[in-house]
Amino acid sequence: MLNKTLVPQSVAREIQTMIQTGQLKAGEKIPSQREFSQKFGISRASLREALLTLETLGLLKTEAGRGTFVAASGDRNQANHMAPWRYSDSYSAFDVFQTRILLEGEIARLSAGRLTQLQLENMEAATRVMEHSWANQDLLANVEADLDFHKTIVSACSNAMLKALYQTVRDQLTETQRQPIPITDPERMTQSIAEHRRIIAALRANDANAARNEMETHIRNTARCAGLSP
Repeated sequence: MLNKTLVPQSVAREIQTMIQTGQLKAGEKIPSQREFSQKFGISRASLREALLTLETLGLLKTEAGRGTFVAASGDRNQANHMAPWRYSDSYSAFDVFQTRILLEGEIARLSAGRLTQLQLENMEAATRVMEHSWANQDLLANVEADLDFHKTIVSACSNAMLKALYQTVRDQLTETQRQPIPITDPERMTQSIAEHRRIIAALRANDANAARNEMETHIRNTARCAGLSP
């Protein structure tokens, strides 16, 4: 039984497994939303969210007038294969990255000295999961670990209004963590993981300014991977 609070994530994971095991082959058109929603016993809204996540990660691609297909592995490594920015009707990806730099940089500064040993260990574990899942091309696990890493820092922030503001725009902020994945080369992921570890080191040392600087650098580098320089 799927956890109803995590239905889109659970279904996305099942579909990713179908792609990895060859049940859904590269270039193959996926079943209709009606068929898929019946197969998984979920609403079409939840299915659409799962499919959008997989498309952002480069595992699926939608062709106008033709449908949604499993992306070939070669397509996922092409620099021009990044899914359309899904929030373009409200904010550009550039604006969101710029907001992340301001918001998460300050949140990291205010979280220094407030994270428990367990939280720091969880962040280290999340970074290891990112590393291992990337090596195994488990893109969903890689991104979920990345989201957990950042969420832990937010949870320790001393400013309740900044935490509430983060939650208000969380969907847009976290989408920028998925968006560059299809065009991220192994060297950039290695750098990103190293940046996570520098953020942890600054937070562990209770160095507020270093935590802010490391977080801002990390987000700027992620934006550059997406071809942006906020």
